[in-house]
Amino acid sequence: MTANELRSKYLKFFESKGHKIISSASIVPENDPTVLFTTAGMHPLVPYLLGEHHPSGNKLTDVQKCIRTSDIDEVGDSSHLTFFEMLGNWSLGAYFKEDAIKYSYEFLTSKEYLGIPKDKLYFTVFAGDEVAPKDEESYNIWRSLGVSEDHLFYLPKENNFWILGSGIGPCGPDTEMFYDTGKPACGEDCSPACSCGKYLEIWNDVFMEFYKDENGNLSKLKQQNVDTGMGLERTITVLNGYESVYDSEIFAGIKQKLEELSHLKYEDNKISFRIIMDHLRTSTFILADDHGITPSNVGAGYVLRRLLRRVIRHLKKLNIEEYVLNDLANIYIDEYSNVYEELKRNKDKVLAELEKEYNKFSKTLKDGERLFYKTIKNLDGNTLSGDDAFKLFDTFGFPIEMTEELAKENNLNVDIKGFEEAFKMHQEKSRTIDAGSFKGGLADTSEESIKYHTLAHLLLATLQEIYGKDIYQKGCNITPERIRFDFNLDHKLTDEEKKKIEDRVNEMIKTNTPVTFEEIPYEQAKAEGAHGTFQDKYGEIVKVYTIGSLSKEICGGPHVKNTGVLGHFKITKEESSSAGVRRIKGVLE
Repeated sequence: MTANELRSKYLKFFESKGHKIISSASIVPENDPTVLFTTAGMHPLVPYLLGEHHPSGNKLTDVQKCIRTSDIDEVGDSSHLTFFEMLGNWSLGAYFKEDAIKYSYEFLTSKEYLGIPKDKLYFTVFAGDEVAPKDEESYNIWRSLGVSEDHLFYLPKENNFWILGSGIGPCGPDTEMFYDTGKPACGEDCSPACSCGKYLEIWNDVFMEFYKDENGNLSKLKQQNVDTGMGLERTITVLNGYESVYDSEIFAGIKQKLEELSHLKYEDNKISFRIIMDHLRTSTFILADDHGITPSNVGAGYVLRRLLRRVIRHLKKLNIEEYVLNDLANIYIDEYSNVYEELKRNKDKVLAELEKEYNKFSKTLKDGERLFYKTIKNLDGNTLSGDDAFKLFDTFGFPIEMTEELAKENNLNVDIKGFEEAFKMHQEKSRTIDAGSFKGGLADTSEESIKYHTLAHLLLATLQEIYGKDIYQKGCNITPERIRFDFNLDHKLTDEEKKKIEDRVNEMIKTNTPVTFEEIPYEQAKAEGAHGTFQDKYGEIVKVYTIGSLSKEICGGPHVKNTGVLGHFKITKEESSSAGVRRIKGVLE
């Protein structure tokens, strides 16, 4: 089965069960400071899991683009990917455990859909703890479908209770579905909790009925939700009997091209091939996203830069010295454009940024080598310290593998443990800067966050009024304490300009204008002049929030009822976010 076939079958199945198909959201979570990228299918739907009304109803299905970089160093093995597609179906209070489990079992085993033999499937449910009870209901539902006891396992919270990585937000027990790979059991206690490779997880039904706060307390949500996730690449691997996620047709084109360019075989160079295939696919999607991320030394741009530099490094390991990134990226653009239109729409930007980063890193390699040789001149002993190795990495993006190779050529060792400690400290600092607690924007329906979310509309309207309708929101990060708003502009704001923006926003606030919304077709919203930046995330029916004659935007909510409650807006800082993008930080006093 191909990726296109699996996407189609999944969406059609759940559409037949009364679910509305919605588009994938951006890979950059809007108004959420906790993560750099959308890491799970549920991420864009957090407001609706918390009780917001979704314009498309309470039964949804989608294929969501996701990026997880926590395991970036594992890429190269048979299963790890940084970019993946997550198939999902959602109940926002419409149905709960019984229907969710029955849908999953039917899709997995029905010959019309996946047709997996029932004896190849195993299932886990939550064993319960002092906070949440044992999930006997899910266990009994599986049994009623004919699943035998020896194919069912009770597992603890670490295996069968799902919450976002921050540990704060909507959550609940889950039931997971595993495929028996045929590998021998690792022992008498072998179960889906093992990492021995016998059991491969392919689907996860989360029963989101709780909210976990910053103090670790669980409270009941307004509604009982179902959040499911089936990894597309992993499922294709299982269905086709592949040994690796890289064996599917998704990677066939780029694999063949790399063999042609390098005159080397994939089978003899799997690690480098896989790193290039994975990292370039992820980088292509990041660059194509309408949020305008480009390689940089901070945040998402830093992750993008690291991915691309690993690609370039491994191309050189395959003895590919000429510039080939555009040829390789075009393979992905052609393959995915029928599903994700932004790849075609932003193709020129993707290719331009790839070439720019390649040229920049080529110079970096030379600068890094220069610093390396300068450092070892003054070396006391035959070991390069971890701090020196990390300095090469942090300053020039110099891969540690390259530092090790250069050291070996000069009969030196590298303190890898010291490097890893320095790198770990860097990661912790980055997480502190880019994360914070789970309390931002739409992930938080506190009174102050709702005020800042409404303020974002007035701020965009003001910027468009002053600088023209070509001004767009390029990103927005909200906490209950402040707003951080990115927009396209070609110059640094003067003090006079900042005051003009503040004054106009405050004038709008003082008009005491009601904030209203309606749910209308997307095409109608566009025809009526509603502003919407990230066009790929909208479904057929959208929410349009109107603030009198001041602002009309497609937005998910929530918002205040009247501008007069916002208070007084003050810009606390204005700075560059990236090339051609400015950032305003502000507070309501």
